[in-house]
Amino acid sequence: MEEIKKNILEFLGKYPSQSFKSRHLARRLHVTEEKAYHKLREALHELANNDKIRRLKGKRYSYKPDDDQHKQGVLQMTRQGYGLVILDSDEEIFVAPQNLGTALDGDRVHVVLFARPARKHQREGVETEGEIVKVLERTKREIIGVLKKTKNFYFVQPDSRRIPRDIYIPRAQLHGASDNDKVVVSIDEWTDPLLNPEGSVKEILGNAGNVSVELRAIAMQYKIQVEFPAAVIDETESFPDALPKKEMKHRLDIRKQTVITIDPEDAKDFDDALSLDYDEDGNYMLGVHIADVSYYVREGSELDREAYKRGTSVYLVDGVIPMLPERLSNNLCSLRPNVVRPAYSIFMTISKRGVVKDYAIRETVIKSARRFTYEEVQAILDKGKGEHYELISGLHSLMQSLLKKRVREGSIEFSSTEVKFRLDEDNKPTEIIKKQQLDAHRLVEECMLVANRTVARHISRGKKKNILPFLYRVHAAPSRDKLTELAAFVSKFGYTFHMDGAGLSKSLQKLIESVRGNAEENLINEVALRSMMKAVYSEKNDGHFGLSFQHYSHFTSPIRRYPDLIIHRLLKEYEEPITQGRWNILAEKMKTIALHSSAMEQRAVEAERASVKVMQVEYMQRHVGDEFEGIISGVINYGIFVELNDILVEGMIHVRNMDDDYYEYDQKNYTLIGRRTGRRLRLGDSISVKVLSVNPEKREIDFIFSDNQK
Repeated sequence: MEEIKKNILEFLGKYPSQSFKSRHLARRLHVTEEKAYHKLREALHELANNDKIRRLKGKRYSYKPDDDQHKQGVLQMTRQGYGLVILDSDEEIFVAPQNLGTALDGDRVHVVLFARPARKHQREGVETEGEIVKVLERTKREIIGVLKKTKNFYFVQPDSRRIPRDIYIPRAQLHGASDNDKVVVSIDEWTDPLLNPEGSVKEILGNAGNVSVELRAIAMQYKIQVEFPAAVIDETESFPDALPKKEMKHRLDIRKQTVITIDPEDAKDFDDALSLDYDEDGNYMLGVHIADVSYYVREGSELDREAYKRGTSVYLVDGVIPMLPERLSNNLCSLRPNVVRPAYSIFMTISKRGVVKDYAIRETVIKSARRFTYEEVQAILDKGKGEHYELISGLHSLMQSLLKKRVREGSIEFSSTEVKFRLDEDNKPTEIIKKQQLDAHRLVEECMLVANRTVARHISRGKKKNILPFLYRVHAAPSRDKLTELAAFVSKFGYTFHMDGAGLSKSLQKLIESVRGNAEENLINEVALRSMMKAVYSEKNDGHFGLSFQHYSHFTSPIRRYPDLIIHRLLKEYEEPITQGRWNILAEKMKTIALHSSAMEQRAVEAERASVKVMQVEYMQRHVGDEFEGIISGVINYGIFVELNDILVEGMIHVRNMDDDYYEYDQKNYTLIGRRTGRRLRLGDSISVKVLSVNPEKREIDFIFSDNQK
């Protein structure tokens, strides 16, 4: 009898939202004999009488979970199609696709845990599985997708992979939309998970696949506000064009000091500037001067609330969606040449070996002497002469000292390659170019890193406890599972990665150096980066693994990052003692800001990647039939992914288009093997491909073998 009860409880626990008659349970539990069936019914009665299961109308029975198996949380859908319910306690519950019910990404849901512990799932540490039984609050009111027409009805295919169901649109709810339009739809009704949700068209964005339409859709999909509220614009317009004399008086005036900015060619907001001198002992005296955004954007103002909401500027391929209105970001807060600007400066005395010996943080007023592009600075370094050569050469020497020290201490120098696009007058890409990592880039980067690190150390200096509330940039060490996967991956290319011992970061750096200059460099760098944890903002100083810094913060970009603005405010406030009440308020506020800023940063990253994909697809539409050289960047059972060498565009050769053989999948070795020819298509192999087709709606590119590869 106890065995039968156990089987009943286990079975009902797998289907917590369903009910069963006794005969149905008997069939599912493979109870066929009449005598055994009577025992099953007896067990059901006992379990129901003892309140272990529920007895329902119609002689049906269902699972009755313990109170601690009823949970509430927010559903996060993954691109793989499964869900994670993030409970209020931050615990994660795995939800398989068939157990999502009518829940969508972002919904607050009621989840019931399964009676048995689940296996480890695709995301490390998620061992508890459950089923969503009720949507408590629907958050995604509007969804963006492509309207499709069949013979009898219309439906919308959502752009986001996190919305796994098409949305049925009644003809009366089309509101002028046509087949293949990119539209915004609302979900009006969805109560049965066996049916698709029903909705109505709220806005027509234009023809799907059109570049401008797709980029607008990306901004809307990620809820990135393009326009600023009127109250924010009014506040921005209230600032005078020139810095008031009263404000200039209490600032350190360094207008006579030579200060320069170095930025990308197309930059419009210059939020950091550099100066350099030497003391009598030959130490570097580096000045890092940051636009004093906190002078204009005051706590609690309309500008402040809007900047917090946005969290960061978003850099789509066709332009920036700024965190601050243009009058601030491109004018009043931009360190433009020959214009007086308020700055927040950190002056550091740095030894020849890159050690910060002393520093001071001051409110300043500056006047940039020259606006350089990275390419201009690189040309000066290459020629050994040019405008402000001594300053630039000195910064270059300092960069080399700082970089050597950082790598020596375990910092990892990933060399992930990015692309940029040349656009025509219609914002369509005419060329894709690999971004070069110049010494000019490293020069600026090292100066910003040492400034950020010094500011974070400043807050903790000499304090064992009661450290003032602050906002840190933290990066946890990768998990062992991820490192094991990385080691297995690089071994396919003949590389060895040792993940044991204390020098993990140095082992990673050795791997990065060993692949430099090889065909698979970009691929291995990308996989190594993906094995890392994401850097986030935190009120706790948990250190930065990738940089090997015990203290790190973001201080240098307040025009485009809200946390940097907060740090400026905190540093100014901490110039005077604060009360315990204020300490408590700030400590709680830092938690909220850290979580929100991390989420907004991730949203921006995803939107920026999506805009790059739109442009890549648009570019490749003009190259159907053309041949390219590439590297196999992924191998799965239905094909291979290929990344093109010069433009880093990724597409797929589907097995259905491999007409030279029948291929079998060797999962262990990331290889497809031709049954007749024995041809091997391995991860990292060089390959020639021809562009077969491009689907701008799905943002997919299909390749085939080029003629000389068959």
